Amino acid sequence: MPTPDPAPKAETPDATDTPRTDSADPWERMPEDALNRPELAERGPGTGAAGPRGDAGGAEAGGAGAPPAEAEEAGTDGGGRAGGVFDFLPSPVFVLVLGLTVFAGWLSWRAVELDWAAEDASVTPLMPPLFILLGWIVSCAVHEYAHALAAHLAGDRSQRGGAYLRLNPLGFEHAFAGTVLPALFLGFGAFGLNGPPAFVDWERLPRGRRVMVALAGPLASLVLAAALAVTVSVLVPPGNDTTNWAIAALAFLAFLNLTSAVINLLPVPGLDGFEALAAALPGRPWVSAARANALFGSVAVFAILWFPVLRDLWVGLFYTLFRTAMPNPTFEGTVFLGELLLRFWSA
Repeated sequence: MPTPDPAPKAETPDATDTPRTDSADPWERMPEDALNRPELAERGPGTGAAGPRGDAGGAEAGGAGAPPAEAEEAGTDGGGRAGGVFDFLPSPVFVLVLGLTVFAGWLSWRAVELDWAAEDASVTPLMPPLFILLGWIVSCAVHEYAHALAAHLAGDRSQRGGAYLRLNPLGFEHAFAGTVLPALFLGFGAFGLNGPPAFVDWERLPRGRRVMVALAGPLASLVLAAALAVTVSVLVPPGNDTTNWAIAALAFLAFLNLTSAVINLLPVPGLDGFEALAAALPGRPWVSAARANALFGSVAVFAILWFPVLRDLWVGLFYTLFRTAMPNPTFEGTVFLGELLLRFWSA
């Protein structure tokens, strides 16, 4: 019986023609979107994630394996997330609060509550105090923004894209110190005082730049006070007087920002002046303890300045300053009218 021919052998490719793939980096053969983590595609294999070009891909992505300082210089926040211009734009919350402030100011300007009330009825205006409260919240947001921006420029990128750098007073990490406490100071004392800048990590800042960060808040409040005072002076030129509710509220907001700037310069824990002084006293153990209790220091300063005898004394000094420095001597009376409008419950 004839035997069948043996099956032809499969042709095997020459080992020299086809390169081996078992030694290639498995990350290079994996699709870029396999992990559904697009941010890992920018990292190199040295970080446990793969880029399409291995080490070169990681280098092209800005050096994901670089230290945090280099990452910050490359435009990231130190956590691998690339920052952008939106990290510094005002938040929608701030835009809303600012819009409500403008609207309350317009209603105060028009004195619409007089039109709403019945004839010969006594009117307790509520729009001016609302205007002052919202304006003071905006002022506090600007004060804290100045601290955060100065800290960012000094090297602390931890607040990038956060509430402080986006002027969001309702999103502050320390909302009680940044928003609630200044509003309480306003209601009880009728003068401006901000809470301690508890969000600033002073140890991350170079010692030579801490003074700049500490004084940025009072400087911002001083600029706001000057801008508001100039606005009132333009609206009420010398030789004129006014009882307009909105103008009186603007004058009182100038007073609030001025008192906030001056009081915060005191070298007391909880105030900005203390941090400016602490920058010259590095390594002192009592500095850390004072920062931990900064909130109590801020409340203690308010309680002392709220004492009737002392309040009449230092508030009188500010009124004297208005009387001598402002071109219209009636500015002092306009500020006082704003205070009366704020404290409607005591009228």
